[in-house]
Amino acid sequence: MTLKSADLYRMVMPKHQCPHGLKALHLLRQAGYGVNDHHLTSREQTEAFKAEHGVTTTPQVFIDGRRIGGTDDLRRLLGKPVRRPDAPSYRPIIALFSLTALMALAASTSAFGAPFTVQTAEWFVAFSMVVLALLKLQNVETFSSMFLNYDLLAKRWVPYSYLYPVAEGGAGVLMVAGALNWLSVPVALFIGCVGAISVVKAVYVDRRELKCACVGGNSNVPLGFVSLTENLMMIAMALWMALDH
Repeated sequence: MTLKSADLYRMVMPKHQCPHGLKALHLLRQAGYGVNDHHLTSREQTEAFKAEHGVTTTPQVFIDGRRIGGTDDLRRLLGKPVRRPDAPSYRPIIALFSLTALMALAASTSAFGAPFTVQTAEWFVAFSMVVLALLKLQNVETFSSMFLNYDLLAKRWVPYSYLYPVAEGGAGVLMVAGALNWLSVPVALFIGCVGAISVVKAVYVDRRELKCACVGGNSNVPLGFVSLTENLMMIAMALWMALDH
């Protein structure tokens, strides 16, 4: 049986190997192609190849002598989805809440020998607050810029956009420890209430289409139910701890 054949031109240099080229190589082999893997081993060779074929990027795939294009073009040819960089996506928040839920289940199992306890729910919210704050603090400037689009308090007092992730993370850590409830509860309640009111006004009253800053300033998570959920979780956690402790 003769394998389908493809030619792949990709950058393979001593200090750099193009990741998109590796993806294209994997896709071709996975699809059953025999790959003639051509390495572009210098910047000069790469630029000469691009000029010869009138392209601006590598890797480049050729099948039966016809240029297919780069990795995204290859994915389209193979019938695989290609995500637009600016496309809305809930994947970051789904991944975050899934992992914090698993962390809470694991912690409860370790501490109490059972995964489903009241503490599991408390830890899930607290872990989520800490991780959400971590994502915001990775680049607090981009977070604050996106946050200022809709948060009512931040619009009136800009420093709040920098303090918010610190307050969220600090309250979450204290809630994990079950310490200083007199501080963590009012902080979580305050930022949760302000956040919830801000989201409701921006999305459900003003009908604005914005990106959510909940997982940092570089995400494409739409502002709406997810952001509202983050704030409602903090409010519920604060009220629960205030009543239970």
